Amino acid sequence: MSGRLKDKVCVVTGGGHGFGEAMAKRFAEEGAKVVIADINRTTGAKVEGEINASGGAKTAFFQETNVTSRASWEKLLEASLKEFGRVDVVVNNAGTTYPKKASHTVTEEEYDKVIGVNMKSIFLSVTVVMPYFMDRKAGTILNISSVGGIRVKNGLVWYGGTKAFVNKITEGLASEYGHAGIRVNAICPILAYTDLAQAFMGVDDTPENRHKFEASFPRGEALKQNSSLGYVANAAVYLCSDEAAFVSGICMPVDGAATVYAAGVGK
Repeated sequence: MSGRLKDKVCVVTGGGHGFGEAMAKRFAEEGAKVVIADINRTTGAKVEGEINASGGAKTAFFQETNVTSRASWEKLLEASLKEFGRVDVVVNNAGTTYPKKASHTVTEEEYDKVIGVNMKSIFLSVTVVMPYFMDRKAGTILNISSVGGIRVKNGLVWYGGTKAFVNKITEGLASEYGHAGIRVNAICPILAYTDLAQAFMGVDDTPENRHKFEASFPRGEALKQNSSLGYVANAAVYLCSDEAAFVSGICMPVDGAATVYAAGVGK
């Protein structure tokens, strides 16, 4: 542990699995106290237990949270302050999608869910947490977006639209609240091999299809060495640390050059 996040209290939504779990564990390794906010009690409590067991002290706290509910956000902030006394970082990681398919066949229920989890959740986080950060004249918000918000993919148009929203509001919030000592950034990851991988790929999540995916962009080979979960967690540590004190308003692709390659750069 190098202590890059020593004494910081970091709230991670969707912290019970995927990118959220990876970030929560890396934050704890770097000395942070971590609040794992997740709607799934089983996975959230599991990550809490694993972090506390590895650290030898209570460095993680699980709070059951529905990120589409204002009351749940208010309870999350209250519980975090009660447990650790402060909040320094909020990571808006909770997200969802629907199976890749023609945009006109997406159901209203699927659309409402992706809008609620991917967009409304960040609106609620800002309206609940920003006043606290403004009173402290300090705070960091990290939004987990997607490369799909930079280049929207066929079959995932509505999902991509929600992530384009995340990118633009990240820039806007960084501008609006920078004078209050608050930083806002985003990470735009590429596909991770999680339970949502098949929905994003639109094909079965098999070794063969993973190989095809990895061969489709310049640094795809690196996914075999360290999944995108680990790369995103490493980027998050930097953006949430004091090393990035002058970094705000960026949307950082963590994608092995996939976005620029798709845009034809260098071809």
